[in-house]
Amino acid sequence: MTESGQSYHLVEARFEDLPGWATDDPSALWPALADCLRQIDEVKQYRTGTLGLTAEDLRPLLLAAACHVPANPQEARRFFETHCVPLRIVPDDGPAGLVTAFYEPEVLVSDRPTPEYAHPFYRRPDDLIDVSDANRPAAIDGSYAFARMVGSTIDLYPDRQAIDGGYLEGKGLEIAWAHSKVDVFFAHVQGAARLRYPDGRIRRITYAAKAGHPFSAIGRKLIDLGEIDETEISMQSIRAWLSAHPERMDEILWHNRSYIFFREAEVTDLSRGPIAAAKVPLIAGRSLAVDRSIHTFGFPFFIVAPTLRRLDKGSSFARLMLALDTGSAIVGPARGDIFTGSGDLAGELAGAVRNAADFYILCPKAAAERYR
Repeated sequence: MTESGQSYHLVEARFEDLPGWATDDPSALWPALADCLRQIDEVKQYRTGTLGLTAEDLRPLLLAAACHVPANPQEARRFFETHCVPLRIVPDDGPAGLVTAFYEPEVLVSDRPTPEYAHPFYRRPDDLIDVSDANRPAAIDGSYAFARMVGSTIDLYPDRQAIDGGYLEGKGLEIAWAHSKVDVFFAHVQGAARLRYPDGRIRRITYAAKAGHPFSAIGRKLIDLGEIDETEISMQSIRAWLSAHPERMDEILWHNRSYIFFREAEVTDLSRGPIAAAKVPLIAGRSLAVDRSIHTFGFPFFIVAPTLRRLDKGSSFARLMLALDTGSAIVGPARGDIFTGSGDLAGELAGAVRNAADFYILCPKAAAERYR
């Protein structure tokens, strides 16, 4: 199979051979399994990725989970052993898979602009349209999923520099104004945020759309400029550099032309994560962003990352997770982004994760026959 420029194949494995499987506790996945079942039965089925696994392939597993809530970790593991076959995703022409991490930032904001709170979060503009092969002009690259409608003409949408320069001012699209421009930028990177107001209120925003331009990592830009050593790059080191060089902040932030628009989401339970691309709440430490063009939301993945020790108190990372989100930087069959939770501590955990990993997709047994 060849996807996103990378060829790969699937190798059937046994649960007893999965490193760390015998001590994992996947019980926390049950609320998300129930959420996924409601989504595909009552709202909309998930789009099928090019791997070929469908929401209908997933549905028997979700129905079985609804009928059996495990009493302990052993029962939870036994459930998946009974209903699934592990298929290891093996890249043919490159290194092993790769995991990074993301989180839900908490950002100080105001209902109105002030000298202290001057950096807006924007809703989706009216002139932003979805583009596809059906309406994309020849001049717009096929990677663009959004563009601007000007009269009857479809053109590229203004980028981060133009929007920061005032393109959207006066259109009434502001959700809130943040204290820090860097906080807004990293909320764009994460795709969601909790907004904390001076009076203690908390609201939530989540991804609604983007301007369409490709994501460009500012960490890579700082490495290429010789400002941060590649071995030291992390969200924390990037923030520290930006804080120390305010006169160059725009130069670096504008390198990432991508710009994210948000929608407000109700905060019904702060113990649960934000609602992401799969339209269900994320679970800290158990939710994975994957390449949506290849994989279908809702499927379980067992991730083994021996060098990733910061998330499990010094132990190697080996966990069963659900594919519940995606991202423009998540490209390839064995590429994932681990959701670490909400707030500053989750950000500290997520900021330096970049580790080689093995990816096993747990395929429901009936569907697995197609890959044998």
